[in-house]
Amino acid sequence: MILSGKEIARHIGREIIIEPFYKERLNPNSYNLSLHDELMIYDDYELDMAKPNTASVIKIPEEGFVLKPNTLYLGRTNEYTKTETYIPMLEGRSSVGRLGVFIHVTAGFGDVGFAGYWTLEIFCVQPIRIYAGVEICQIYYHDIDGEYDTYESGKYQHNSGIQPSMLWKDFVEK
Repeated sequence: MILSGKEIARHIGREIIIEPFYKERLNPNSYNLSLHDELMIYDDYELDMAKPNTASVIKIPEEGFVLKPNTLYLGRTNEYTKTETYIPMLEGRSSVGRLGVFIHVTAGFGDVGFAGYWTLEIFCVQPIRIYAGVEICQIYYHDIDGEYDTYESGKYQHNSGIQPSMLWKDFVEK
């Protein structure tokens, strides 16, 4: 079951943390999150899953930044979120998607217990100017049924910025 906006508001500050929280961003069954003022792009065209890939940070200026097609941009939310007893999920806003911008290419699923900023995998189909602070995606919450373990020590837990892929750690740990 997905929580309604009223249920999200009822659990804010307890099982659901969104900082900062603005009541006007609450939707009937989700909450809008905004884009931070930095993006990250990988330095090399060819990436390697088994190794760390270097990346550069781009600051989004006040006049916006034009995204290029066929380039993966990593961004992050301005909002820090933490969730206990609910599964957080992330989706792009339909208004953003209708401009040909994909906000999370494959990773919109969160784990119970995740705490941090959401890294966004941004991709566009044609050039588009984006702006820091735009409400770019929405978070919503599912109930979880049965016993569960919380996400506590994963690769991306308690992050403080944009997180490039750490899949290479899976190769090292084997």
